Amino acid sequence: MVRILMLVVMLLSGTATSQLPEFSQQYRQRLGGAIDALEEILADFRRDAEQFGLTVQQAIQRQRSSPDPFVRARGNSMAVAETRLDRLKRQQRDLAAAGPVQRMVIFAQGFDARLARATADDFEPAIPVTLTGFASAGVGGLAGFLLVRLLVGLARFGGRRRPVRD
Repeated sequence: MVRILMLVVMLLSGTATSQLPEFSQQYRQRLGGAIDALEEILADFRRDAEQFGLTVQQAIQRQRSSPDPFVRARGNSMAVAETRLDRLKRQQRDLAAAGPVQRMVIFAQGFDARLARATADDFEPAIPVTLTGFASAGVGGLAGFLLVRLLVGLARFGGRRRPVRD
């Protein structure tokens, strides 16, 4: 019974972790799209600012100091968009320079929550046919094996009774 449970857990954990490279790849595609969209928004904002003789920072500061709450909110939104664009571009550069396993680490260290959620919502599993996919599945299978061994060991340890001393 334990061997069957171990096999099932190894298959499930291996299958789940084999999807990490595919998820990372789909995230990178969305990352590029988000960068394009933010660059377009900021380019429009930059043109509007230049039309009035302002830098982007001056325009944002003007909006943030406006008495109008809507204009202040837009200034804050533009500042957040600019910061997010810088962060996403940095992550894209890091991902492009990294190897397949490093990409998963970089993703785990600093993913964009909105992009990761959108990627998860539209995620389509794929059969891992790359070395990274197989390695990821192997790590997951090993983790499943170790988890079952740990649980079985704990169950056996907890089931032992100590002799009663008189």
